[in-house]
Amino acid sequence: MEYLKAFLVGGVICVAVQILLDNTKLMPGRVMVILVCIGAILGAVGIYEPFAKWAGAGASVPLTGFGNVLFKGVKEAVDKDGFIGIFKGGFTSSAVGISAALVLSYIASWFFSSKMKS
Repeated sequence: MEYLKAFLVGGVICVAVQILLDNTKLMPGRVMVILVCIGAILGAVGIYEPFAKWAGAGASVPLTGFGNVLFKGVKEAVDKDGFIGIFKGGFTSSAVGISAALVLSYIASWFFSSKMKS
């Protein structure tokens, strides 16, 4: 049942993003930033954490989950280190995900070559 719930929640998030992309002139990069900001805002308000516990990977894997992770890291670092935590908290909490994205992207570049659109 957890898999079904995660699939449905993640699917609903993806459908909402696709509708946003299809019906607005927003570029994908801006939509991704909006998702991260929504996750951080919902985390700050205290809504995202219970939702993520209920939905599992369906809520923690999309970019909204990344925004929530950034917020939690900044909050913990500010509580521990004060003002400097604003700058280092997000990096420490999301370092594994960012590192994995960079390393795996680099490895993928060995096998695929990019082509310019004409």
